[in-house]
Amino acid sequence: MRKLFVFLALALLVACNKYLPLGEVSTGEGPWKSKVVPPSPQPADGDPVAGLDYLIHGDYIGSGIPIEIMRKQAAKMDLDSLYPRNALNEGIPYYMTAFVAPNGAETVNGNCFTCHAGEVDGQLVLGLGNSFAEWEKSMVPMGAVMRMGMALKYKKDAPETEAFVDFGRYFREMAPTVKLNQPGANPAFRLAEACMMHRDPEDLTHVADPLYEMWEYNIGTDTPPLWHVGKKNALYYTGTGRGSMPKLLLQASVLGVPDSSHTRKSVEAFRDVYAFLSQLEPPTYPGTIDEPLAREGELIFNDKCAGCHGTYGAEETYPNKIINVEVVKTDRLYADYIQQSAIVDWYNRSWFATSEPQSRFEPSSGYVAPPLDGIWATAPYLHNGSVPTVYELLNSSARPERWTRDGKSTSYDHRKLGWLYDPEPRNKPWTFDTTVPGYGNGGHTFGDKLTEDQRWAVVEYLKTL
Repeated sequence: MRKLFVFLALALLVACNKYLPLGEVSTGEGPWKSKVVPPSPQPADGDPVAGLDYLIHGDYIGSGIPIEIMRKQAAKMDLDSLYPRNALNEGIPYYMTAFVAPNGAETVNGNCFTCHAGEVDGQLVLGLGNSFAEWEKSMVPMGAVMRMGMALKYKKDAPETEAFVDFGRYFREMAPTVKLNQPGANPAFRLAEACMMHRDPEDLTHVADPLYEMWEYNIGTDTPPLWHVGKKNALYYTGTGRGSMPKLLLQASVLGVPDSSHTRKSVEAFRDVYAFLSQLEPPTYPGTIDEPLAREGELIFNDKCAGCHGTYGAEETYPNKIINVEVVKTDRLYADYIQQSAIVDWYNRSWFATSEPQSRFEPSSGYVAPPLDGIWATAPYLHNGSVPTVYELLNSSARPERWTRDGKSTSYDHRKLGWLYDPEPRNKPWTFDTTVPGYGNGGHTFGDKLTEDQRWAVVEYLKTL
């Protein structure tokens, strides 16, 4: 039963180095190799404490299921606790939030930490992407059961029914679009597409007939850590999300809000959310570190990798570069998909883009070289999660075509930094297949030019970030 509510909550929801002369925006002669994303004005007056409180107690999804249903199921669960809860949320799982709907009904829905709290090396980490998410089963039957259960238990004019209507409606629209064919991948962009195509862009009210078409192929990505938000000038793997970070971070609200009037209130609170995320720190590596070897690795990293991934320590830098797919050569399907998606035009005509503070979508044929703070915890790697360890990220010839995790967060490889895996899977659960469209493990071959000793030194240094 816990999976049902995890699914509900989940519905809220690289790379380069100095081996190549990157870092300059194209002058118009020939294709661009890399682009620097310029900063946009962001609020500097947010309250981080209030931001966390709103993330775990706020009503930014707007609608959901009755709290009495969640309480009955929570009583059967072994609940993990990541933070203190208020009285209404006492006994509610950390990945869900109870709130009072506008009509006074006590309601529950998922919060951001369904996708952005994950387990690694046996510990649950706030802000870590949840790489154990399961999106390989269809959510269509679940939605049907949920709607039927509501109809049987509550009258049409009951407050609980009214508080469920918007969530139930958008859950039905998005459920067919998010079933994936890889374990651990997250279909957040698909979810947003499916909800937004049934919303008027000006006021976010429901539209029965879809406003645009979607690809039939469902594609997902690895879930990035939230502690990188403060360094980024754009969100998403292709750097598509530009402008107001509070607006961009608030997009999960399209799963359940009635219209933009609710979102206008929430965006003010998301100024505090942005302040919280901007000061969020990655977990410290829990194992031992060979300090002399790490210092060797730092010199190599700063020479070969820092041009795109930044520097760390006393004087940190992060260049915010998008690397052309023809340069990084990682699987390009996701970048191509976002460039052709009609959600870009919808978003740029929507309340998100036309009201202050403005945000916008600006896709490109490339992937952002991410910050590497806490990289030890963020396996698997590349935008599609196709590489199980940091070592294999630096040695493309060692990457397995198919690999299987056992689904346990304790199965961690401290030497290679990433997941322990079986390289010869035989149709086992949690098997990642890099031959599936959109999930190839090629590209990012810059580390292949390192010697084996240099490679291990860089791995050791990355433990310190």
